[in-house]
Amino acid sequence: MKIKLLSRLLLLTSLALCSCKKQVKSNNETASAKSKTKQPNIVYILTDQWRGSALGYAGNPDVKTPNLDAFAKESVNFTNAVSVTPVCTPHRAALFTGRFPTTTGMFLNDLYFPAEELTMAEIFKEAGYNTAYWGKWHLDGHGRSTYIPKERRQGFDFWKALECSHNYTKMPYYDNDNQDMKIWGEYSPFAISKDANNYLTKHANDQKPFLAVISIATPHYPHHSAPKKFKDMYPPETLTLNPNVTKAQEARSRKELQGYYAHATATDQAIGLVFNKIKELGLDKNTIIVFSADHGEMMGAHGVKAFTKQLAWDESIRVPFLISYPSIGNHKGSTVNAPITTPDILPSLLSLSQINIPKTIEGEDLSHLIKNPDPNVDRAALVMNVAPFGANYNDAPYRAIRTKQYTYAITPDGPSMFYDNIKDPFQQDNLLGKQELASIQQDLDTKLHTELKKINDQIRPRDYYLKKWNYKLSMDRKAIDWWSFDKGEGQVQSPKPVIN
Repeated sequence: MKIKLLSRLLLLTSLALCSCKKQVKSNNETASAKSKTKQPNIVYILTDQWRGSALGYAGNPDVKTPNLDAFAKESVNFTNAVSVTPVCTPHRAALFTGRFPTTTGMFLNDLYFPAEELTMAEIFKEAGYNTAYWGKWHLDGHGRSTYIPKERRQGFDFWKALECSHNYTKMPYYDNDNQDMKIWGEYSPFAISKDANNYLTKHANDQKPFLAVISIATPHYPHHSAPKKFKDMYPPETLTLNPNVTKAQEARSRKELQGYYAHATATDQAIGLVFNKIKELGLDKNTIIVFSADHGEMMGAHGVKAFTKQLAWDESIRVPFLISYPSIGNHKGSTVNAPITTPDILPSLLSLSQINIPKTIEGEDLSHLIKNPDPNVDRAALVMNVAPFGANYNDAPYRAIRTKQYTYAITPDGPSMFYDNIKDPFQQDNLLGKQELASIQQDLDTKLHTELKKINDQIRPRDYYLKKWNYKLSMDRKAIDWWSFDKGEGQVQSPKPVIN
């Protein structure tokens, strides 16, 4: 009897242990599955020349951007995001390296992004990500229509891109390793968004996460090429002009705003396709989504004609920056008024993705502000134009900071800008030299030089930097000569410092 009882007890114990082992195994498998999905996907939507004020959610009374307005309610809105150098190539180089233009030498358009730089796609790829890129690149420096081989794509594996084109109705591109140029079959923002959606669908259930950068070239000029049905939404005479647009620029600004806003609304619709696909596939549960732009444009403000950028006024430097992430929860629709500048973006994304930030990165990790948005926090964000070129050739080089309230800038000749952007949102009252504000100006000057010291920079004339990096501008257009590549005569210019 005792033996039978003992046998039953042993059997029950054995079954219990077996059950425990299965439970432990099940728990381990669950933990393992969670760890495999721990790193989020990233969809980074980069537009071109989209001013931070030219969106419905930003308070613009005219432009219609319903998809981005809805996204703003689901994301964290950095209301004072700025482009570190408000022109294409410098912004993109800073975005993909987390480093400043004076460090990399990437401060002009149409330079070749050196292979030695550690880039966003390379870092994420090393961390186990698939990498994909669509649209305008503008970092290859071998002419604007030249095929870009895989070794010059800075870590992006999937590739449907071109160096630079603004022909939105017949936008060329190269399809991965096919060296024959192709043409997108429709208005490029729609074509690129649909192709990106195909990629998302294909990779939605992969064990590996993905980094997908969707680079859309609108609403950059030419504005007349915007689809007619969108242009018809914006009769020029009905459009609101900001009070800092001068009388001489009014007619031109209205004409350009019609196409600019038409591109913006069409692009909003294209981006909406991506947002909808992300939700349809359930990717929103584990995807960081960013919407931003490389720079703005002046559009007649301060008497500066449409299309112009590179300057330190808000029309040029301030860009949209919306970011959502898987655990955003109650922070949906929050705002951060502290500025974020371009080199801050990469370290922040790495931190949110639980990837170590390389020591070479100079930008600040602002993931704490993204995860705990506080509209009252402030910081100084650095902006610069090392060597104005092209249409801006006669403008002075500058270094500037943007805080949540102020803009302060200096040139080689001394202080040039001091604006209270809360009291004076259109920057019409330059406060330089006002005695009652002397202490604030001094504080801003100290903050600016502190930021410059961090990256071992100081304000010098343009020629110093051209000589330092061994650049030669074509004086025909006062820019890097990219157009000669079409004639087989182009010279690649890439950062090569030659003096201290």
